Amino acid sequence: MTDDALLPLEAVQSKAGAAKGAPVPAPELPVARVAVDNPLPHLDRPFDYLVPAAMHDTAAPGVRVRVRFAGKLVDGFLLERADASDHAGKLAVLERVISPEPVLTPEIAGLARAVADRYAGTLADVLRLAVPPRHARAEGEEPKTVTGEEPSGESGAWDDYPMGASFLDALENGRAPRAVWNALPGARGWAVPVAEAVRATLKGDRGAVVVVPDGKDVASADRALTELLGPGSHVALTADLGPAERYRRWLKALRGQVQAVVGTRAAMFAPVRDLGLVALWDDGDDLHAERLAPYPHAREVLALRAHRTGAAMLIGGYARTAEATQLVATGWARPIVAARESVRAAAPRVRPAGEDAELAKDQAARQARLPSIAWKALKDGLDSGPVLIQVPRRGYVPTLACQNCRAPARCQQPPTKHGGTIEEGLCHGPLALRGGHAAPYCRWCGRVSAAWRCPSCGGGRVRAMVVGARRTAEELGRAFPSVQVKTSGRDGVLATVGPGKALVVATPGAEPVPEGGYTAVVLLDGWAMLGRADLRASEETVRRWMNAAALLRPGGELVVLGDAALPAVQTLLRWDPITHAERELAERTELGFPPAVRMATLTGAAHAVRQMLEEVHLPDDAQVLGPVPIDDSGQERAMIRVPRASGNTLATALKGASGVRAARKTPDVVRVSVDPLDLI
Repeated sequence: MTDDALLPLEAVQSKAGAAKGAPVPAPELPVARVAVDNPLPHLDRPFDYLVPAAMHDTAAPGVRVRVRFAGKLVDGFLLERADASDHAGKLAVLERVISPEPVLTPEIAGLARAVADRYAGTLADVLRLAVPPRHARAEGEEPKTVTGEEPSGESGAWDDYPMGASFLDALENGRAPRAVWNALPGARGWAVPVAEAVRATLKGDRGAVVVVPDGKDVASADRALTELLGPGSHVALTADLGPAERYRRWLKALRGQVQAVVGTRAAMFAPVRDLGLVALWDDGDDLHAERLAPYPHAREVLALRAHRTGAAMLIGGYARTAEATQLVATGWARPIVAARESVRAAAPRVRPAGEDAELAKDQAARQARLPSIAWKALKDGLDSGPVLIQVPRRGYVPTLACQNCRAPARCQQPPTKHGGTIEEGLCHGPLALRGGHAAPYCRWCGRVSAAWRCPSCGGGRVRAMVVGARRTAEELGRAFPSVQVKTSGRDGVLATVGPGKALVVATPGAEPVPEGGYTAVVLLDGWAMLGRADLRASEETVRRWMNAAALLRPGGELVVLGDAALPAVQTLLRWDPITHAERELAERTELGFPPAVRMATLTGAAHAVRQMLEEVHLPDDAQVLGPVPIDDSGQERAMIRVPRASGNTLATALKGASGVRAARKTPDVVRVSVDPLDLI
């Protein structure tokens, strides 16, 4: 079909049939535009294929297809059918339609394209995140009818917010309000207000998508939605469901069997019809940032989706991020906050304990590094229920130092090559402890360093620089020998705890939800969180502290080990995250940090990063910072900063440079990340 795009359809069919065995084109719209599953940036565009007559009825827009690309059979999505092609050569033929189910809706296809452009990525990478793998058995199942109790008529979760009623009214009447919501701590929590917003949206005959950080948050929202909407009105999507069940639930949203979806970050692409609301809880949680290329953030994806579809958007949290504050400052969103008297009534009693706080007289409590004020709060709290101790480090003793000179303890053994021979030099990895009777081991090479000697002073004894959650739990068990100690962290996250007496030691973000609330909360080692070399250290500390404090019972006591003069501690004392977020945004604007500007990072081998910086056509207002080494492996990172108005131009330039490198088959890969969270 050399110039067949210029010939009438009848002539094309006649010419195609003239060659023995040549496929007969479809009688209508014989050209299929296919998004091929190929991550190479220089090939990030649709490709045209001929639709044979045998596939005319099944090759519909949105279906999965298999095509021949670069001599191989690869998967793809059929984006649209067309009358003709601009391609001058012969079109390859669609090999087959994998499934007649149109899994890629036009709305999600357009959103995926916009996300790829926003993050200097490819459409194929975004579609892998947006559309789950096919499960044939789930696709062929008949839908099941779910019956159960009637939905509850309970309402009033927004009564404490002066703008709450008008927000719900706008959702119910089909309008598209955009709001940044600071939730009150206490028994109501956040899930019931979110469920009420979803219910108001569904009353207006529109759909809703709710994205939360992790599985226990999905469970909370799932319970609230089931209570208010009744069973079968929504689906919950999480990664631990398994491929078949997850695909089965995803299909319910695609086919319009449910109008509401709640899930973790992958749910931001849920194919809900007639979308009227996108809601995001706790947007500062790093779980909302995708770990796979092109590394999109759920907040930005949902904001793009709300803008493209005309849907409402709700960003909620106990604290507030600088990014959400900027949305309010620019007028893109309106704030929803409670009256000050309601905040005072709901906020916990906060008591700071600085570094000079007197340790408890109890020897076991002193060993656990508990000031007397924290010891008393825990002791009194255990009289009536569970108490929470938040520890910012996981493990037992993750960092060691010399007992005499305090020099960091480093591995003094040579690293081993893959082939078994020994390299020159030493490992120099940090030493840690796995348990109370264990020898120090290296966190990099994993080998035991029982005979370690300090290279500075010659000492052979080590001390803990930072104490982890398991060590803290062990020490608290000695301080409260008659109380059950539970831990929640990376090795195992507890979703809930009962109302009985218990000491719960958890790392930030892994705090189990207590039945009835905690009677007391102690926040240990505040300096460890505030002292991190991270742009978001103060903001992240406030967020984690407030999330833990929100689990308290009404009137519960919160003890934070930090100086009362610190802005983060003052934010807790006044329960005023808005002022803290506005200060953060003002400081970042003055210094030229996100979100006041758009930032991109290039990470890779030193020569590859420098070569890409020389070749990329950056905007005239771009500033290049670095490159600088990021570790001892020869990797470097460069940062590129532009005003927000030039963000799309920067993303286009970086994608173009990546495409040039891919076309040349340059071996050294440079990772491009737009607006990453881990700026240090």
